[in-house]
Amino acid sequence: MKKIFTLLFLALNLMLFSQQIESFETILNDKISIRAVELYDNKVWYNGTDSKFGFVDLKNNTNQKQIKLSEKKLQFRTLAQNKDAFYAINIESPAHFFRIDKKDLSVINIYTDTLKTAFYDALIFVNDEHAVAFSDPAKDLNLKLSFIMPKLNSILDFNTLTKREGFNSIKLNEGEAAFAASNTNIAHQGTNILIATGGKSSRIIKIDYTTLKSNIYKTPFVQGESAQGMYSIDFANQNFGVAVGGDYTKQEANINNIATTNDGGKTWKVRASGKNAGYMTCVKIKPDSKGKEMIAVGDQHISYSSDFGKTWKKISDEKGFYVCKWVDKNTVVLAGKDKISLLKLKF
Repeated sequence: MKKIFTLLFLALNLMLFSQQIESFETILNDKISIRAVELYDNKVWYNGTDSKFGFVDLKNNTNQKQIKLSEKKLQFRTLAQNKDAFYAINIESPAHFFRIDKKDLSVINIYTDTLKTAFYDALIFVNDEHAVAFSDPAKDLNLKLSFIMPKLNSILDFNTLTKREGFNSIKLNEGEAAFAASNTNIAHQGTNILIATGGKSSRIIKIDYTTLKSNIYKTPFVQGESAQGMYSIDFANQNFGVAVGGDYTKQEANINNIATTNDGGKTWKVRASGKNAGYMTCVKIKPDSKGKEMIAVGDQHISYSSDFGKTWKKISDEKGFYVCKWVDKNTVVLAGKDKISLLKLKF
C-alpha cells in the first residue's frame, strides 16, 4: 500500500509539473542591463543602461533597432505603453519622463523631476489616457506618486492633488521603499492600483485612482532588512494575485519569499517557504490560466508553478534574468544582463 501511495504521489507531481523546455534562444546580445520590457507589433521592446532603447522582432531576430533616449548615460528600469507611444523614466535624479512615438521613434522629454530623492521604481498604464509612476519617498516619507496624462504630455503630482482634494498623503514607514527590479512591483485591477513595498516593511498599498482613496495592508513576507521584501506582483483578476521576492543580498534564502492573495491584496498566505529556488525578481501569470500557472525569474534561476503558486519547480539554472513576460500560452520572453532570450515551453 505504501508503494502504491508513493507511485501515486510521483505521478501527481509529474502531472503538476508536466511542462518542459522545448527551446531556449538568445535573440539579443549587448552590453546592457535590462529590467523592463513591453510587447508590441510582434516585437519585444526594451530599455536599460546607457540610455539604450530598442526592439527585437520575435519572428525574425535579425530585425532589430536601438536608439539612445539621451546623450547622457542614464539608467532605465521603467517602460510602459499606450496605443500611440512608449514612456520611460530614468532612475536617479534628475528623473526625465520620456515619450517615444511608436510611428517614428521620435523622443521628447515631457517632464523632469529635479527632487534630489527622485528614484522612480515602476510605471504602468491604467488605461490609454493615464499612467501611474511612483518614486522612492523623500525625507518626509510621503509616497511620491505621479499621474501621466499622455494627451496633454503633462504630469500631475499625487501629493499635490490629494492635499487639494482633502485626502491625506500616503506615508511609508521608516526604511520602507520599493525595488526598481523589473517594473513589476505595481499592478492594476479595475480602478485600483497596487504597489508592493519592501525593506524594513513589506506592505501592499492599494489606491483607487478615481477617488484617490487608499488602504495599506500588512503582509507576512520576509522583511526587516533593506534588501528584503516583495519585488514583483501580478494579478489574474481582482481577487487572485501573487507576490515574489526575498533578499537580494542572500539569494539562496527561500523563507517567506512567495505569497498569494485571494481577496485583492488585503490578506496574503505564504507559499512554498523553504521549498523554492530562492530570490525572485519578477513573476508573471500565464494568460488565460486564471492564476493556476505562472513563471518567475531570479538572478540565479527560472521557476514555474502550476498550482496557483502553492508549489514551485526550478526549470532552468540559466542566470542573469531580471524580467519576464508571456508572449503567448507557450512562449516567454526574458531579459536581463546583456541579453534577451525566448523560452518556449512544451506542455
